[in-house]
Amino acid sequence: MMKAISPHLPENLAHIASLTPDAMQLLIGNANTEVVNKGDYLLREGQRCQYIWFIETGACRAFHDKDTREINTAFYFENTFFTDIKSLRNNTSTEYNLHAMEKTTLWKWHKDTLSQLYQLSPEITTFGRQWLEHLLIVQETHIQWLTKNTPEERYQAILTHHPELVQRVPLTQLCSYLGTSRETLSRIRRRTR
Repeated sequence: MMKAISPHLPENLAHIASLTPDAMQLLIGNANTEVVNKGDYLLREGQRCQYIWFIETGACRAFHDKDTREINTAFYFENTFFTDIKSLRNNTSTEYNLHAMEKTTLWKWHKDTLSQLYQLSPEITTFGRQWLEHLLIVQETHIQWLTKNTPEERYQAILTHHPELVQRVPLTQLCSYLGTSRETLSRIRRRTR
């Protein structure tokens, strides 16, 4: 389902990089939009990633399958760019799934379109580079968070800094993201009330 796009990115993305109105119009004008339903896959393990997505409304998650279990590695909500950068850049098979958790309105750019935009606009090139740096910082921070904190400390951090995870993510998916069992998380939640 196609939908009209507003000609600007949300203000909370200005911390990544700003774009002039002309560069913004060029970027937004080359996006495709789609609405995906809860449960739809944007990318499945083994496929090659071809797109960068931006969530206008809704939520998506990244996960991989291990021994009949889903291991959730990331959740994406409104005003967020996401992709599998390794698969996109190297044209290799992805090692995880990207999946809609809710009905979600997405903007998406094919990697060939982005390459053309980078040729046309140094500003969009800078925006892309700064977005990639931002993404890498977020990933490094997440890895450190997982390895340095106990499940209880991770849960407390979510309550403080990312309450949308507790509000919008099913408990089983939240447990796998936190690296703990459902029983352990239930005990932690009882202690924190």
